[in-house]
Amino acid sequence: MESQMQDQPLSLSRDGAFSIRAARVADFEQINAMTNLPGFRAGTLRLPFQSAEQTRKWLENLGAGTTSIVAEIDQQVVGHAGLHRADGRRAHSAHLGLGVHDDFTGRGIGKALLLALIDAADNWLNIRRLELMVHADNVKAIGLYEKCGFEREGLHRDYAFKHGRYVDALTMARLRLI
Repeated sequence: MESQMQDQPLSLSRDGAFSIRAARVADFEQINAMTNLPGFRAGTLRLPFQSAEQTRKWLENLGAGTTSIVAEIDQQVVGHAGLHRADGRRAHSAHLGLGVHDDFTGRGIGKALLLALIDAADNWLNIRRLELMVHADNVKAIGLYEKCGFEREGLHRDYAFKHGRYVDALTMARLRLI
């Protein structure tokens, strides 16, 4: 797959082009607003009402082994994804996570973010194993991950408390064959 890590449109949404670029600390307010949306938050372990200051500090303190990207349309952040490389004897692996703004789901943004991280892992970072956790009731996300080569590896029962009940989570991974 040809590298697509430039700051240019990677795909078209129904309403026009979106671009993917490195996240910046200056994005903190938009990322914070997006991640506090109920649909975005439902797919994460985030609690409601995280402050913009907490998001700013988090962005400022991302480690050297982290790749953090955003998708934007007309200078509005509509998606965020990150890849966090392990160290030591697990340096061949990375954990990833992503989410899309509630108003922009179903437009290929999540897939473009995921493919950008896979490209970075495969072609730039020499990462062999990509892993993630996803709530077992997030059928659309699981389908996307499977289409991109992720396989189910395990089930964590009663993994998280969400919407007043416990939900299971799946661990999934994609191994790059060398």
